[in-house]
Amino acid sequence: MHSEKPTPTQQTSQQKKRRAFWMRQMIQWHWISSAICLVGMLLFTITGITLNHPTEITVEPEITNLSAELPENLVKSLKSMPIAGDDPLPAQLSQWLGKQFKRSIGSRPAEWSEEEIYLSMQGPGSDAWLAIDRTSGFVEYEHTNRGWISYFNDLHKGRNTGVTWKWFIDVFAIATLVFCITGLFLLYFHARHRRMTWPLVTLGLIIPLLLAMLLIH
Repeated sequence: MHSEKPTPTQQTSQQKKRRAFWMRQMIQWHWISSAICLVGMLLFTITGITLNHPTEITVEPEITNLSAELPENLVKSLKSMPIAGDDPLPAQLSQWLGKQFKRSIGSRPAEWSEEEIYLSMQGPGSDAWLAIDRTSGFVEYEHTNRGWISYFNDLHKGRNTGVTWKWFIDVFAIATLVFCITGLFLLYFHARHRRMTWPLVTLGLIIPLLLAMLLIH
């Protein structure tokens, strides 16, 4: 006995079901990825504009200078500590400095020398450092705040943001990639009813390509 071949009508029905299945999948993943990316896209879009106009958008940085004297017990403890290397500050010293200058010192590597200990504390939109004189116990602290625009610009660049933000950017990039790829498939599904689909996609490719080739030197 020979198995019956599907009729043209059955083949068309199967194709429509297959197309409808993939259409549902693309729509589902497209809206999920768009929901995940929405706030991040707004952040990166707005900061893309601010980064592109650094001379037009300027903020006067706020610089704070403070100083303090270490307690005698901490000054004595410095004598038994390394005279070179990049070890973090001891916990007791970090806690005292944190309370004194009202900021977290953490376990950042410090620059140790025979005369002083120098600690850099860079962050998004800000910069700070402190220097400890190992002989006298005099501590000098400076903090520079460049404002919210600089803060979000540094988030855009991943500058001084730590490991957690680095992972967020990776996850955000993957979600954005899913959003773009599913969008491309949706364009493909609807292209037959919207004749300007592929001309517009091609235009989106050609314009930046021509600008890069002809006007960027």
